[in-house]
Amino acid sequence: MSTTVLAAGDHFVLPRLLTEEVRGATEGTSAVDVREITLPWPHTPFGPVGEVDEASGTEDELIAALQGVEVCVTQMAPLTERVLANCPDLKLMCISRGGPVNANLEAATRHGVAVCYAPGRNAVATAEHTLTLLLAAARGVGDTHSDLRRGVWRGDYYDYDNCGIEIEGATVGLIGYGAIGSRVAKVLVAMGAHVLVHDPYVRPEALAGIAEQVSLDELLTRSRVVSLHARVTPETTGMIGAAQLSKMPRGSVLVNCARGALLDYEAVCDALDCGQLAGAAFDVYPQEPVPADSRLLKTPGIVMTPHIAGASQEVAHKAARIVAGEVGRFLRGEPLAHCANPEVFADRA
Repeated sequence: MSTTVLAAGDHFVLPRLLTEEVRGATEGTSAVDVREITLPWPHTPFGPVGEVDEASGTEDELIAALQGVEVCVTQMAPLTERVLANCPDLKLMCISRGGPVNANLEAATRHGVAVCYAPGRNAVATAEHTLTLLLAAARGVGDTHSDLRRGVWRGDYYDYDNCGIEIEGATVGLIGYGAIGSRVAKVLVAMGAHVLVHDPYVRPEALAGIAEQVSLDELLTRSRVVSLHARVTPETTGMIGAAQLSKMPRGSVLVNCARGALLDYEAVCDALDCGQLAGAAFDVYPQEPVPADSRLLKTPGIVMTPHIAGASQEVAHKAARIVAGEVGRFLRGEPLAHCANPEVFADRA
């Protein structure tokens, strides 16, 4: 008997990538019929849909596409109470993201739908992008690039006070040491940096020979460069503000490729204006897209990218491969690797 799978892709994790990986992962199982739809992200920004966050497409579109479908593989499709109530055949939702933020887990569990996700899919890409921005901010690439694009050649960038800093011999502080922070640390050590880490959950053995675990205050006071890699929780929201920035050595550099909610961006602009910070680099913001009147667009010393740290062609393939693997395990009756609500299977038993 055939299993119907919906590949609800978008313009990054393409439907055809999901389809190819699902067919490869389910080879040798029961026949699989794959349908495809394309959601509008990132050409249209994601946002709340129903009661879930960071989703793309509409409930009506997904409900229509899920009729008669047992399994859905997607990155952005909204799994809401309304979708679940109107799609009784659905048994498995595989979301190719680091967390299932576009799924109502409580409702999915009540409706007997297992929800999987794809941890680590973009760890390499985000670590590489973080290092790109870190180096660009440390050497003032943002402003020099902008000047040259306007036809302005400024010799004063060679002035001592305008020169950037080297990473070799510098102390770099990482706030958070998960899959991304740990990769960044290894590269920094290879470049000759001394790496400090503040992460209350890190195991000491994970830092051995790489980094030194310190308190947040000590990290801030000792680090010439600070990079944020923490998750957003009630404890970490707004964890870096004016008071914390004032503890950093004058002329320091700050990087955030994690989440905008970790940082007070107004305080960063103030610190750049007064010279407390020499540079900053951001891929995430308190409001996305960045408003046209934001100080971030006018304050010198900032390198910015539009929340693309986790975007690489390899990430799209990894994401599709991870969720397709879950489909294969599901059809073979094997335990799922990354299930957010495993109690669904207990309820079925």
